[in-house]
Amino acid sequence: MDKQSLATDPWEQKLEEALAILKKCQEEQGLSSCLACEKILGCETRSRYVNAVYESMNKGKGGGFEF
Repeated sequence: MDKQSLATDPWEQKLEEALAILKKCQEEQGLSSCLACEKILGCETRSRYVNAVYESMNKGKGGGFEF
């Protein structure tokens, strides 16, 4: 898939937006990872990012993510 296709993919767009918000939060907290944050459990920002990752992987076809 080329960059043009990714740019028009709504799931990829949502993922990019969620990633930008997550990175901004990490910068504001002075962290390089959410794992070092005391607010990681129950964090809405991280939860939105994780959900965007799952949705970008299944492209809206539903289902869960299995390890």
